[in-house]
Amino acid sequence: MKDPVQEEIIDEFSVFDEWLDKYDYLIGLSETLPPIAPEHRTEQYVIRGCQSRVWIDARLDEGRIRFTADSDAIITKGIIALLIRVLDGRTPQEVLDTDLYFIDAIGLSANLSPTRANGLLAMIKQMRLFALAFAGRTEPTEH
Repeated sequence: MKDPVQEEIIDEFSVFDEWLDKYDYLIGLSETLPPIAPEHRTEQYVIRGCQSRVWIDARLDEGRIRFTADSDAIITKGIIALLIRVLDGRTPQEVLDTDLYFIDAIGLSANLSPTRANGLLAMIKQMRLFALAFAGRTEPTEH
């Protein structure tokens, strides 16, 4: 099934023929990343397996996951901005079930260095681990 957000990303990247232009676009996307709280920029939130430092946090808000993240590497920050754009605001089950097909469709996986590709997988894994943890919890509803 097609995902409107991923289709939008694929359309945005389709205007670029060269990978250098796509990298420039990724760098621009890094500026769209919502800021992570300073208390979440600690070792506890660092993603293992990334060459650069990446912090991801998530909270459950009315049954939907809200992600925040940051990185000390600008291209990595652009990549995590794309992941958050696709996965933020979804239910834990939706995050677990989402096929992130845009990664291959825009040529991202084919054009990343092996260490960045490992980092991408580590970021996705961490976001899904948050979803898995939240899937077992339900928030009390307010009346």
